[in-house]
Amino acid sequence: MSLLKSTIVAMAIAVAGTFPSHAQPNTVKMGTMQWEDLTPISLVTKKFLEKNGFKVELKDFSEWGIAFAALAKGDIDILTSQINYVAQDYWAKNRNRLEKISAVSHGLRQGLVVPSYMPITSIEQLNEVADQVGGKIIGIEPGSGLMRETADAVKRYGLKYTLLEGSTAAMIAQLQASLQRKAPIVTMLWEPSWMIQKFDVRFLEDPKGVFAPPQTYYWIGRRGFSAKNPRAREAIASVYLPLADITAINAEMNAGKSVQEAVDSWWRANADLVERWSVMASD
Repeated sequence: MSLLKSTIVAMAIAVAGTFPSHAQPNTVKMGTMQWEDLTPISLVTKKFLEKNGFKVELKDFSEWGIAFAALAKGDIDILTSQINYVAQDYWAKNRNRLEKISAVSHGLRQGLVVPSYMPITSIEQLNEVADQVGGKIIGIEPGSGLMRETADAVKRYGLKYTLLEGSTAAMIAQLQASLQRKAPIVTMLWEPSWMIQKFDVRFLEDPKGVFAPPQTYYWIGRRGFSAKNPRAREAIASVYLPLADITAINAEMNAGKSVQEAVDSWWRANADLVERWSVMASD
């Protein structure tokens, strides 16, 4: 090899060595469920990733099973979920192909509620007021985790109640009507939700521990995502959205804003927090 050729090759090797051997991917495929707690978390994280130079492709799912299958297959890169209780079965089934990235919020709570003017504080006291509410617990969509836990509570507490299937919208309408009349009602709610802010209700104590304790929201990814996308992982792990902020975003949506408008409003009001996230996400 001539001296000129040797020099050119050496220079090329030296220049190549100044760059990473694998360019960092700039697109993150994010999955989300169209629920009032998960959508704000997803959109705030999406906005932060975009602030850090990533393109985010957002895909909505209607069922946990479909979402977890898509993540395990690699059709999406990341998904937020409450994998310690709400979606524990799906996590356990797919965990060999998944990884935890970071906790993004904490405090999800769900259970049975009554208006604050009713004289009971515990599930153990429900039989005392069964006649007042016709022996009915007003439920939501069949098959939901909250409905399964409530059905279990009926058995374990020996409640003389029928659990009525329905929809979230119908439940809200009945709760609102009962509160306006100061009539008794037994139903179910969850936090974070705008309903907790708007309706004067109390969660009933659960001494038998049928309902899950406060739960954590995690970002999870397909296995290997963090290793292959360290910059994206650092940005995702820098985001933490307090439960009260999720509730506030939901309240703005209930007041008439679109979810994106509510998230943008939160973003403007929390510019200092976002900048602290940026410091943590930087190299």
